[in-house]
Order: sequence, then structure tokens, then C-alpha cells
Amino acid sequence: MTTADSRNDKNGDTGTDYDVVVAGGGPVGLFLAGELRLGGAKVLVVERLAEVDETIKAGGINTAGAVSLYRRGLLPDLAAAWERNRWRMRAFLGDRDRDREQGAGAADAPRTPPKFAGHFAGIMMRGDLFDGSDPAFADIGPADGVGLGVPQVELERILGARAERLGVEVRRGVELTGFDADDEGVSVRLGSDHTVRTGWLVGCDGGRSTVRKLAGFDFPGTEPEITGYQAVVEMSGGERLGAGWNTTDVGTYVNGPFPGRILTVEFDGPPADRSAPVTAGELQAALRRVSGVAEVTIHEVHSSTRFTDNARQASGYRKGRVLLAGDAAHVHSPFGGQGLNLGLGDAMNLGWKLAAVVRGAAPDSLLDSYTAERHPIGAWVLDWTRAQIAVMRPDRHARALRRVVTDLALTTTGTTYLVKQISGVWQHYDLPGDHPLTGQSAPDLELSDGTRLGDHLHDGRALLLDLADDPKLRARAEGYGDRVDVVTAACPGRPELTGLLVRPDGFVAWAADGHSQDESNQGANGQGADLDAVLTRWFVAA
Repeated sequence: MTTADSRNDKNGDTGTDYDVVVAGGGPVGLFLAGELRLGGAKVLVVERLAEVDETIKAGGINTAGAVSLYRRGLLPDLAAAWERNRWRMRAFLGDRDRDREQGAGAADAPRTPPKFAGHFAGIMMRGDLFDGSDPAFADIGPADGVGLGVPQVELERILGARAERLGVEVRRGVELTGFDADDEGVSVRLGSDHTVRTGWLVGCDGGRSTVRKLAGFDFPGTEPEITGYQAVVEMSGGERLGAGWNTTDVGTYVNGPFPGRILTVEFDGPPADRSAPVTAGELQAALRRVSGVAEVTIHEVHSSTRFTDNARQASGYRKGRVLLAGDAAHVHSPFGGQGLNLGLGDAMNLGWKLAAVVRGAAPDSLLDSYTAERHPIGAWVLDWTRAQIAVMRPDRHARALRRVVTDLALTTTGTTYLVKQISGVWQHYDLPGDHPLTGQSAPDLELSDGTRLGDHLHDGRALLLDLADDPKLRARAEGYGDRVDVVTAACPGRPELTGLLVRPDGFVAWAADGHSQDESNQGANGQGADLDAVLTRWFVAA
């Protein structure tokens, strides 16, 4: 519980109450706060809502998102949430009759999470066409598929519990109403009569971000052309609706994957007021228009949201001591389920960097790499969602294009390509170095001591993995003890690798195989010198 004394305690000799204030206590804000605490920062999260938001939103996270949580030791929590919600996955698994075929009790038996899921503009991926042997899916590890079907509200609870364990202070029912930033920090106004002083402010406060607007971030993009609804309802006449995704002359509607969940899309421009409460009559009228089923009647609304395809992205994610992450930095339509995953990636990338700056282990310029690395991925997501809107339009040209895309998607090559994009396994950063692993998400190597690479990232520090028992390699990490962990172990499955430097966010900053490792012992032009430069770039203060 927050006390008045703890609120007013100054943070050491800095004259601040907190190192970082995070505006927004959704999954992205909570994940970022945990990352900052792992790095030693004192963090306050302020959230306008008094309770966890139960509104239906994202229905799961992709492979990249699940891997991030796995690297922080949260896989058991994620798997338990998946198990609790596995009934939601039956439409994705394509085996709705398995329980009946296997007999009584089969529904209670554990299932293995699916290796993929998703759609492109409502064109569902078929499991029998997915080529799991594609190199992009190699060495993902046990997190593959675990996040599918885990609702956003469940993820928020997992990350909230983690933040509490790590000592993050979270104030709910508290709204950021303004701030004043200077060269030394930010004075943040909370409500009408309270101010806290912080070194840094991060806006994770959603698509209509107060932080972004007050800071004056440029937010260019494309105008919306749809009105969409997503809801969980009680209705009659639903048996007349098609199951899953349905395309009609008016737009698109979704029925499922669990009873009462509906979604509609109409290309009639954006809503007049996105913030107005969604009524049962409004949902019913939209569902009847799009489906053409006049008999469907909505009796009760349990959860609902209104959305558009407004697609915008901040030109940069930092202005002085104010930064953005998640929907505050980029907004787009929900199609393809990329938004939550994009925000988790932002938090994983920013957290360790900002924490290093806070504790004086890195210069402010390290934060420039946050925008440089994350902005291109955000831009890709915006285009990915725009492409789906183009294929979903009800005009004849778009419907002709949809038939072509469907034909391509229903091939092994097409399905595998789409699943790679949806899963996020393609994501990489443009980092210096010639090794093919440099800039990639680290493979979850199985090591000779019985551990996996991901097991060594739980504490949020970098990892120098010595796979050749090379004392000269290990010596290069001397002096980085509080920032870089060193592990020596063999990797029988990848015998060509002799060393990896993995950043706290799980991306490879440096790699060597047998040939390059031999070169590293020959002088300053080898890979060893490159390792020294990489260590200095990421982990030594200027």
C-alpha cells in the first residue's frame, strides 16, 4: 500500500521522488515497470482506472511476445493462463470434435499449445499447410504457441503480480493531468493537487495518450475508413450466423471463437464519438446490417469496444526526458493481433536501456537506439494492418484481390510466410556485425548443463555465453560483473557456435563460430576486438 511518507520520499541525492514515472498501468506499462525495476530503477506507475480493465481486447500474444515473457521466467504463469482459457482456442485448433471422439474426460486433459494461429484479413491459416521446418521457427524453445488464446486481461494480471513482486509502486484511480519537463527531470501532476518529481516520464497511456499530446509528439498517419465493434453478448438467433470470419456485401463479421463473442466491420467511415458507451441496440443494428440476419437479437452486453483503422505513428519515441511506448507511440486496426505484441517489444527494448541510463551505467545517447530499433517494426505493423483493410473492403476490386490473396494463402509457401509475419519471428534489429545471428532474437539453445539460453535471462542482465570453454573470451567480460553474466557450457545442437553476447532484451549483439573465434585470438581486427567494441557500446558509461 502507498503511504504519504513513501510518496514524498526523495530518491537519494537526485532530488526526485522516482527515477521513472510510467503513465498507464496496462500490460505494456506494467511490463516496462518490471523491466525498469530489474535494472535497479525506482518506478511509479499511475493508472487512471481504479481496477483492471475487463473490456474485451486482444485475445492472445504471438510467439515473439511469449518469448519475451519466457525470458523473464513468466512461462509457467502464461501456460496456466492458456490452460484456463483453452476452450477459447477450439476454433483455432480446428478440432472442435476431438473431445467427443476421445470420450468423457478428454476436455479436462492437458493439451499442447498450438504451434501457430492467426489470420490475414479474416483469411484463416490452415495447420496442415504450415511448414514448421522453416528455419525461422528453429530454436524458439518452450514458449512457442503458449500465448495464443490468453486474453489481455489475464496478461495484465500476470504482469501486475510480477510488478508487485519486484517492488513497483502502482497507483490506480490516479490520472496524469500534466507535466513540466526540463533538462534535469520531469514534474508530473497527478489529479488536481499532487505533483511528483521524476527523472524520466514514459507514456504507456494508450492510443489517445495524454503524455504524447502534452509533450507535442508529431503523430502522422492515415485517416480511418471503418467503424468496428467487438463484444461479448447474450443473444438469440445466433445459430443463423456463420461461424468464424464471414465476408458479406456490406463488410465483415465474426461469430466466435467462443459463444457470444462477436465482431463487426463496416466501411462507412469512423464513428462520430468513439468514447460514447456502446449499446445493445447499436451492436444489434451493426450485426444485422453486416450479416443480413434480421432475426439475431442482442439481449445483454457483457463487454464491448468500438474501434477504427486509424493508423498513426510518432515520428520519434523520445523528446528529452519524455518517452512513448505501446499504443501511445503507434495506433492501428486490431486485425492480425499485432498491437499488444508490438507494445511488449517496445517495453522489452526500452526497459533495460532506460534503467542503465538511470543508474549511470550508460549515457543518454543509448536511448537513441530505442527509436532506431523499434520504429521500423512499428511502421511495418501499420502497413500490415493497412494491407488487411485493403483486402477487406467490400468493393469489387478489393474482393477480386481477396480471392487472389486467399489462393496464395492456401499454399504451404503462403501459409508459412503469413504465419512468420503474424508470429513475429521475423523481427530483427540492424546491429553491426557480419554473423547471421547478430541482431536476431537469440535462439533458445539447449546447453550441456541441462539449461536453456532463456533460463539465464530472468534477471534482466546481458549474457555472454562461452560455448568453447575459452578463458580469453571470458576475460573480455571482466569489469562488467553487474551488467553481463558469463555462462560456460557446450551446445551439442549447435556445435559451430563458440560464443554469443545476448543483450538483456534477448537479441544477439555479437556471435562467433569456430572460424571467427580462431580469428579473434589473432589480433585487433578479429571478432574479439569486435566483442570489446560491442561490450563498450551497450554496457559501459561514456
